[in-house]
Amino acid sequence: MAKKTEISVEEKLRALFDLQIIDSRIDEIRNVRGELPLEVEDLESEIAGMDEKLAKLTAELNDFDLGIKENKSIVESANDLIVKYADKLKNVRNNREYNSIVKEEEYQQLEIQLAEKNTKQLKVQIEQKKETIGVLTEQLDMKKNHLSAKKGELDEIMQETAKEETLLTTQSAAFEAKIDARLIIAYKRIRGSVKNGLAIVPIERGASGGSYFTIPPQVQMEIAARQKIITDEYSGRILVDAELAEEEHIKINKMIKDL
Repeated sequence: MAKKTEISVEEKLRALFDLQIIDSRIDEIRNVRGELPLEVEDLESEIAGMDEKLAKLTAELNDFDLGIKENKSIVESANDLIVKYADKLKNVRNNREYNSIVKEEEYQQLEIQLAEKNTKQLKVQIEQKKETIGVLTEQLDMKKNHLSAKKGELDEIMQETAKEETLLTTQSAAFEAKIDARLIIAYKRIRGSVKNGLAIVPIERGASGGSYFTIPPQVQMEIAARQKIITDEYSGRILVDAELAEEEHIKINKMIKDL
């Protein structure tokens, strides 16, 4: 089995930093894509709820219309009965029969009054429902337009980044294969333990890019010498000098651009 050619510490640091740049770009792509699907999902859920509410309001409106028709039918039936009772009154034979017909006529008059009162109330409720439905429909249209825009944005990002992500993932595996397995294990462990996934960071203004705690001048000199791998005692990240970081950023960014 062929052994990997031994490389210098500087070469290891450069390879690790290159890998970090590539993996960070992959993280960035996935983060952007990761937020949009959630936004789309939230909008779809919100729209489904609004659709359900609109359907309920529409059903209630239909019930009110049906109630008005039923009240109209009650009034018409009552009026028909009142006409019949008026004819019967012309042919009554005694007071008992007369009083009975008058009571029936009065009852039908009350039925008409109640039906007309209910109709007025239903008409008020119908106007209120129509106003609510109008506002909700307008809001729903806005949400649907927003959803359509978000879906378009997501589709565009997917089309733009899917190829880049695939190519970068291939490059990440290729760079990883060049690095000692123990370093890769440490690199992945650090990446998994920090929020931004940065396992290797440059010194910035005399402090670690990972923790921002000042690094002693002697340690800074050792980092710049690139003779051994040094980690930040606060964040655990691997440290490199700013010059190396800038050189590798230029190199890898050009590589990514040319993919």
